[in-house]
Amino acid sequence: MITEIENYIVLFFIYSFLGWLMETVGDTIRKKRFVNRGFLIGPYCPIYGAGVLLITLLLRKYKEDIFITFFMSLLICGTLEYMTSYVMEKIFKARWWDYSERRFNINGRICLETLIPFGIAGMFIIYIANPFFLKYINLLPDIAVHIFSVVFLTLYIIDMIVSLRIILNLKQMSRELKDNTIEISDKVRDIIKSKYRLYRRLVNAFPRIKENVLYNKWEEMKTKLRKII
Repeated sequence: MITEIENYIVLFFIYSFLGWLMETVGDTIRKKRFVNRGFLIGPYCPIYGAGVLLITLLLRKYKEDIFITFFMSLLICGTLEYMTSYVMEKIFKARWWDYSERRFNINGRICLETLIPFGIAGMFIIYIANPFFLKYINLLPDIAVHIFSVVFLTLYIIDMIVSLRIILNLKQMSRELKDNTIEISDKVRDIIKSKYRLYRRLVNAFPRIKENVLYNKWEEMKTKLRKII
């Protein structure tokens, strides 16, 4: 039982890293500069790992039916993406992605353009990727899988705590800012001087966060700074 759980932990990190790699490469090509995608500091997007685990666990008994696998993968991943967007917006008052400009979207959180690939990816995961990865994971010594699971899970939890504190601190900063030119310009300079280097990493990954997390303060801060300059 413990070994099976650890195998799933390894799968979670493999797919989280592959999801981060896919998004980072895609954004880097589009913007012609390196973009470190993802909400967390490390090179992983946990929504991909979580989606794969849900598909793996919930669709095991439907493995023989390719059509059910496709539509259930679409449903599971679409629900996960929608709920993740909803919860993160409620917590951080920010939209981390927005499909409002795409056709057949639901509240800008999910859209048909991404749901279809989810279904195809689900079939690929069930029939090709999972058997491939599990084959080599099972070849590893149990102690190696155990160490990997413990170390990476610990680092992941620490990363979650640090990343959440960054965002929550920025929300607090936006509330404490007064209508004071010097104070606002000092905050902007702090950001420019990389005092909030991890924050800048999030801004590069999710450009809209600076408007959303800092509410209307960001534009106000830039306007004040322009006047000073």
